[in-house]
Amino acid sequence: MALTFRPLHPLFAAEVSPLDLRQVRDEETLAAIRSGMDTYAVLVFRDQPFTDEEQMAFARRLDGELHAKTGSRAVAKTRLGTEAVSDISNVGSDGELLAAHDRKRLYGLGNRLWHTDASFVDPPGRYSMLSARMLPAEGAPDTQFADTRSAYDALPEPMQQRLEGLRVHHSIAYSRQTLGFDFSAEEEEQLKGAIHPLVRRFASGRKALYVASHASRILDWSLPEGRLLLRELIEHATQPQFVYDHAWQPGDLVIWDNRATMHRATPFADTALRREMRRVTTLDLERAAAAAP
Repeated sequence: MALTFRPLHPLFAAEVSPLDLRQVRDEETLAAIRSGMDTYAVLVFRDQPFTDEEQMAFARRLDGELHAKTGSRAVAKTRLGTEAVSDISNVGSDGELLAAHDRKRLYGLGNRLWHTDASFVDPPGRYSMLSARMLPAEGAPDTQFADTRSAYDALPEPMQQRLEGLRVHHSIAYSRQTLGFDFSAEEEEQLKGAIHPLVRRFASGRKALYVASHASRILDWSLPEGRLLLRELIEHATQPQFVYDHAWQPGDLVIWDNRATMHRATPFADTALRREMRRVTTLDLERAAAAAP
Protein backbone atom coordinates (compact mmCIF):
# COMPACT_ATOMS: atom_id res chain seq x y z
CA MET A 1 0.00 0.00 0.00
CA ALA A 2 1.30 3.45 -0.92
CA LEU A 3 1.45 5.73 2.12
CA THR A 4 1.44 9.50 2.28
CA PHE A 5 3.01 11.55 5.07
CA ARG A 6 1.70 14.99 6.03
CA PRO A 7 4.35 16.94 7.98
CA LEU A 8 3.17 18.25 11.36
CA HIS A 9 6.30 20.28 12.17
CA PRO A 10 9.01 21.94 10.07
CA LEU A 11 11.69 19.51 11.32
CA PHE A 12 9.98 16.20 12.11
CA ALA A 13 6.69 14.41 12.87
CA ALA A 14 4.04 13.50 10.28
CA GLU A 15 0.49 12.19 10.07
CA VAL A 16 0.16 9.07 7.91
CA SER A 17 -2.63 8.49 5.41
CA PRO A 18 -5.54 6.39 6.71
CA LEU A 19 -5.01 2.66 7.11
CA ASP A 20 -5.90 -0.02 9.66
CA LEU A 21 -2.61 -1.06 11.26
CA ARG A 22 -4.25 -4.17 12.70
CA GLN A 23 -4.48 -5.49 9.14
CA VAL A 24 -1.02 -4.44 7.94
CA ARG A 25 1.06 -7.55 7.37
CA ASP A 26 2.69 -7.03 3.98
CA GLU A 27 6.38 -6.19 4.05
CA GLU A 28 6.00 -3.34 1.54
CA THR A 29 3.73 -1.33 3.86
CA LEU A 30 5.77 -2.19 6.97
CA ALA A 31 8.92 -1.05 5.15
CA ALA A 32 7.20 2.22 4.18
CA ILE A 33 6.34 2.85 7.85
CA ARG A 34 9.95 2.16 8.88
CA SER A 35 11.17 4.52 6.15
CA GLY A 36 8.76 7.18 7.43
CA MET A 37 10.14 6.69 10.93
CA ASP A 38 13.67 7.20 9.61
CA THR A 39 12.58 10.50 8.08
CA TYR A 40 10.13 11.93 10.62
CA ALA A 41 10.93 10.07 13.90
CA VAL A 42 7.30 10.60 15.05
CA LEU A 43 4.32 9.23 13.09
CA VAL A 44 0.64 9.78 13.90
CA PHE A 45 -2.01 7.23 12.84
CA ARG A 46 -5.67 8.12 13.40
CA ASP A 47 -8.57 5.77 14.22
CA GLN A 48 -6.68 2.71 15.43
CA PRO A 49 -9.02 0.70 17.72
CA PHE A 50 -6.37 -1.65 19.10
CA THR A 51 -6.72 -4.25 21.79
CA ASP A 52 -3.58 -4.92 23.83
CA GLU A 53 -2.96 -8.17 21.93
CA GLU A 54 -3.38 -6.48 18.54
CA GLN A 55 -1.03 -3.68 19.52
CA MET A 56 1.67 -6.13 20.61
CA ALA A 57 1.23 -8.16 17.42
CA PHE A 58 1.60 -5.10 15.21
CA ALA A 59 4.69 -3.95 17.12
CA ARG A 60 6.31 -7.34 16.59
CA ARG A 61 5.53 -7.25 12.87
CA LEU A 62 6.97 -3.77 12.54
CA ASP A 63 10.09 -4.07 14.66
CA GLY A 64 10.51 -7.42 16.41
CA GLU A 65 11.15 -8.05 20.10
CA LEU A 66 9.26 -6.13 22.80
CA HIS A 67 10.62 -4.39 25.89
CA ALA A 68 9.18 -6.03 29.00
CA LYS A 69 11.40 -4.73 31.82
CA THR A 70 9.45 -1.59 32.62
CA GLY A 71 10.53 0.52 35.55
CA SER A 72 7.04 0.46 37.03
CA ARG A 73 7.28 -3.29 37.64
CA ALA A 74 9.43 -2.51 40.67
CA VAL A 75 6.69 -0.35 42.17
CA ALA A 76 3.40 -2.05 41.37
CA LYS A 77 2.16 -5.17 39.62
CA THR A 78 0.55 -4.41 36.27
CA ARG A 79 -3.22 -4.84 35.98
CA LEU A 80 -2.85 -5.79 32.28
CA GLY A 81 -1.33 -9.24 32.69
CA THR A 82 1.85 -8.53 30.72
CA GLU A 83 4.83 -6.22 31.22
CA ALA A 84 5.13 -5.81 27.44
CA VAL A 85 2.18 -3.38 27.55
CA SER A 86 2.72 -0.31 29.73
CA ASP A 87 -0.38 0.98 31.49
CA ILE A 88 -0.10 4.74 30.95
CA SER A 89 -3.20 5.62 32.88
CA ASN A 90 -4.47 7.15 36.10
CA VAL A 91 -6.48 4.05 37.01
CA GLY A 92 -5.72 1.48 39.71
CA SER A 93 -6.21 -2.28 39.74
CA ASP A 94 -9.74 -1.73 41.09
CA GLY A 95 -10.67 0.31 38.02
CA GLU A 96 -10.99 3.52 40.02
CA LEU A 97 -9.05 6.76 39.62
CA LEU A 98 -5.82 6.82 41.60
CA ALA A 99 -5.85 8.94 44.73
CA ALA A 100 -3.57 11.97 44.88
CA HIS A 101 -1.03 10.24 47.15
CA ASP A 102 -1.21 6.79 45.55
CA ARG A 103 2.33 5.51 44.99
CA LYS A 104 1.61 4.47 41.40
CA ARG A 105 0.33 7.97 40.61
CA LEU A 106 3.37 9.65 42.19
CA TYR A 107 5.68 7.35 40.24
CA GLY A 108 3.82 8.19 37.02
CA LEU A 109 4.41 11.91 37.54
CA GLY A 110 7.92 11.22 36.26
CA ASN A 111 6.41 10.99 32.77
CA ARG A 112 6.13 14.78 32.86
CA LEU A 113 9.93 14.96 32.72
CA TRP A 114 11.58 14.92 29.32
CA HIS A 115 12.55 11.28 28.82
CA THR A 116 13.23 8.55 26.30
CA ASP A 117 11.63 5.16 26.88
CA ALA A 118 13.71 2.20 28.06
CA SER A 119 17.09 3.93 27.94
CA PHE A 120 17.66 2.40 31.39
CA VAL A 121 18.01 -1.13 29.96
CA ASP A 122 20.37 -2.73 27.44
CA PRO A 123 19.40 -3.16 24.67
CA PRO A 124 17.43 0.08 24.98
CA GLY A 125 14.09 0.97 23.45
CA ARG A 126 13.75 1.80 19.77
CA TYR A 127 10.13 2.42 18.74
CA SER A 128 7.40 3.29 21.25
CA MET A 129 3.77 2.99 20.20
CA LEU A 130 1.21 4.78 22.37
CA SER A 131 -2.49 4.07 21.88
CA ALA A 132 -5.21 6.44 23.12
CA ARG A 133 -7.92 4.18 24.57
CA MET A 134 -9.91 6.65 26.70
CA LEU A 135 -9.53 10.43 26.86
CA PRO A 136 -11.32 13.08 28.95
CA ALA A 137 -14.02 14.86 26.98
CA GLU A 138 -12.36 18.14 27.99
CA GLY A 139 -8.95 18.94 29.41
CA ALA A 140 -7.08 16.02 27.83
CA PRO A 141 -3.30 16.49 28.13
CA ASP A 142 -0.99 16.72 25.15
CA THR A 143 2.31 14.88 24.68
CA GLN A 144 5.33 16.89 23.59
CA PHE A 145 8.14 15.50 21.46
CA ALA A 146 11.62 16.98 20.94
CA ASP A 147 13.73 16.21 17.87
CA THR A 148 17.20 15.38 19.20
CA ARG A 149 18.61 14.94 15.68
CA SER A 150 17.88 18.55 14.75
CA ALA A 151 19.10 19.60 18.18
CA TYR A 152 22.42 17.85 17.53
CA ASP A 153 22.67 19.42 14.08
CA ALA A 154 22.23 22.88 15.65
CA LEU A 155 25.14 22.46 18.07
CA PRO A 156 28.37 24.34 17.27
CA GLU A 157 31.00 22.04 15.79
CA PRO A 158 33.32 22.34 18.83
CA MET A 159 30.49 21.07 21.04
CA GLN A 160 29.75 18.20 18.65
CA GLN A 161 33.41 17.20 18.81
CA ARG A 162 33.38 17.46 22.60
CA LEU A 163 30.53 14.95 22.79
CA GLU A 164 32.19 12.30 20.63
CA GLY A 165 32.88 9.07 22.48
CA LEU A 166 31.14 10.09 25.71
CA ARG A 167 29.10 7.43 27.50
CA VAL A 168 26.18 8.03 29.84
CA HIS A 169 24.58 5.97 32.60
CA HIS A 170 20.76 5.96 32.38
CA SER A 171 18.60 5.11 35.38
CA ILE A 172 14.85 5.43 35.83
CA ALA A 173 15.42 5.35 39.58
CA TYR A 174 17.58 8.46 39.20
CA SER A 175 14.94 10.36 37.21
CA ARG A 176 12.23 9.53 39.75
CA GLN A 177 14.49 10.40 42.68
CA THR A 178 14.97 13.91 41.25
CA LEU A 179 11.26 14.37 42.05
CA GLY A 180 11.70 13.01 45.57
CA PHE A 181 10.31 9.53 44.87
CA ASP A 182 11.77 6.97 47.29
CA PHE A 183 12.67 3.39 46.40
CA SER A 184 13.31 0.49 48.73
CA ALA A 185 16.65 -1.34 48.50
CA GLU A 186 14.87 -4.22 46.73
CA GLU A 187 13.33 -1.87 44.17
CA GLU A 188 16.65 -0.15 43.48
CA GLU A 189 18.23 -3.56 42.90
CA GLN A 190 15.81 -4.08 40.01
CA LEU A 191 16.58 -0.66 38.52
CA LYS A 192 20.37 -0.53 38.21
CA GLY A 193 20.30 1.17 34.82
CA ALA A 194 22.42 0.87 31.67
CA ILE A 195 25.21 2.65 29.81
CA HIS A 196 24.80 4.10 26.31
CA PRO A 197 26.65 6.52 24.01
CA LEU A 198 25.69 10.17 24.41
CA VAL A 199 25.47 10.55 20.62
CA ARG A 200 23.51 8.03 18.57
CA ARG A 201 24.42 7.44 14.92
CA PHE A 202 22.03 6.35 12.19
CA ALA A 203 22.53 4.56 8.89
CA SER A 204 21.53 7.79 7.12
CA GLY A 205 24.60 9.50 8.56
CA ARG A 206 22.60 11.72 10.90
CA LYS A 207 23.37 11.87 14.62
CA ALA A 208 21.18 12.53 17.64
CA LEU A 209 21.64 13.47 21.27
CA TYR A 210 20.75 10.52 23.50
CA VAL A 211 19.94 12.31 26.73
CA ALA A 212 16.90 12.96 28.92
CA SER A 213 15.84 12.73 32.55
CA HIS A 214 17.07 9.13 32.95
CA ALA A 215 20.63 10.25 32.08
CA SER A 216 22.27 10.24 35.52
CA ARG A 217 25.96 10.85 34.81
CA ILE A 218 28.68 10.91 32.18
CA LEU A 219 31.21 8.15 32.70
CA ASP A 220 34.79 9.25 33.45
CA TRP A 221 33.65 12.81 34.27
CA SER A 222 33.11 14.31 37.69
CA LEU A 223 29.47 14.00 38.74
CA PRO A 224 28.77 17.77 38.88
CA GLU A 225 30.41 18.51 35.51
CA GLY A 226 28.65 15.62 33.82
CA ARG A 227 25.24 16.58 35.14
CA LEU A 228 25.75 20.21 34.15
CA LEU A 229 26.51 19.19 30.58
CA LEU A 230 23.54 16.80 30.46
CA ARG A 231 21.23 19.55 31.74
CA GLU A 232 22.63 21.99 29.18
CA LEU A 233 21.98 19.53 26.36
CA ILE A 234 18.43 18.76 27.50
CA GLU A 235 17.64 22.47 27.72
CA HIS A 236 19.10 22.98 24.25
CA ALA A 237 17.17 20.08 22.70
CA THR A 238 13.81 21.12 24.18
CA GLN A 239 13.76 24.67 22.83
CA PRO A 240 10.45 25.46 21.08
CA GLN A 241 11.87 25.16 17.56
CA PHE A 242 12.65 21.48 18.20
CA VAL A 243 9.30 20.56 19.83
CA TYR A 244 6.09 19.11 18.36
CA ASP A 245 3.00 19.19 20.60
CA HIS A 246 0.57 16.34 19.93
CA ALA A 247 -3.08 16.97 20.82
CA TRP A 248 -4.58 13.51 21.29
CA GLN A 249 -7.77 12.31 19.61
CA PRO A 250 -9.58 9.08 20.58
CA GLY A 251 -8.09 6.14 18.71
CA ASP A 252 -4.76 7.81 17.93
CA LEU A 253 -1.66 5.65 17.74
CA VAL A 254 1.60 7.58 17.83
CA ILE A 255 4.90 5.87 17.08
CA TRP A 256 8.20 7.54 17.93
CA ASP A 257 11.86 6.64 17.69
CA ASN A 258 13.39 6.83 21.16
CA ARG A 259 16.87 7.08 19.66
CA ALA A 260 15.98 10.35 17.91
CA THR A 261 13.50 12.03 20.26
CA MET A 262 12.59 12.89 23.81
CA HIS A 263 9.01 13.27 25.01
CA ARG A 264 6.98 14.26 28.03
CA ALA A 265 3.38 14.28 29.21
CA THR A 266 1.70 17.57 30.09
CA PRO A 267 -0.29 18.08 33.30
CA PHE A 268 -4.05 17.61 33.61
CA ALA A 269 -6.63 17.06 36.36
CA ASP A 270 -5.66 13.41 36.72
CA THR A 271 -7.38 12.85 40.06
CA ALA A 272 -10.73 13.88 38.50
CA LEU A 273 -10.58 12.96 34.79
CA ARG A 274 -10.06 9.44 33.47
CA ARG A 275 -7.33 8.89 30.85
CA GLU A 276 -6.22 5.45 29.65
CA MET A 277 -3.32 4.86 27.24
CA ARG A 278 -1.35 1.73 26.33
CA ARG A 279 2.29 1.78 25.26
CA VAL A 280 4.36 -0.93 23.62
CA THR A 281 8.10 -0.43 23.08
CA THR A 282 10.42 -2.46 20.87
CA LEU A 283 14.08 -3.16 21.61
CA ASP A 284 16.98 -1.67 19.68
CA LEU A 285 18.53 -4.99 18.81
CA GLU A 286 20.66 -3.38 16.08
CA ARG A 287 22.60 -1.52 18.74
CA ALA A 288 22.97 -4.66 20.83
CA ALA A 289 24.41 -6.49 17.80
CA ALA A 290 26.78 -3.60 17.01
CA ALA A 291 27.99 -3.46 20.63
CA ALA A 292 28.67 -7.21 20.85
CA PRO A 293 32.37 -8.21 20.82
